[in-house]
Amino acid sequence: MYKLCYFVPESHLRQTKQALFDAGAGKIGDYDQCAWQCKGQGQFRPLAGSDPFLGSQGELETVSEYKVELVCDDAVIGKAVAALKQAHPYEEPAYEVFRLENF
Repeated sequence: MYKLCYFVPESHLRQTKQALFDAGAGKIGDYDQCAWQCKGQGQFRPLAGSDPFLGSQGELETVSEYKVELVCDDAVIGKAVAALKQAHPYEEPAYEVFRLENF
C-alpha cells in the first residue's frame, strides 16, 4: 500500500482526484474515493526553457493550491501516478509517494 500526496491549483482539484479514483486509487476496505485535502500556498519560479501553466519565466509565483493525500494499492500505484501527470495542469507536478507498512 502507498500514500500518494500531490499539490494542485483549485481549478484542477476535482479532475485530478477523479483521474486518480478512475485509476483505482483512494480505496480503503469497503470505501472508495477516499482522500484528504487542505488549502495552502505554493511557490515556484519558472526557469528558462519552462512552459509554465501559471506565472512567467524568471518571476517568483505564489499560488493558492490544495495538498491532496490518498492511499493506493501496490497493483495500481504506477497507473495512478501516470493518471495524475496526465490530468495535472503543471508541466512538472509536485507529488510524493510513500510506502506504507501494515501492522
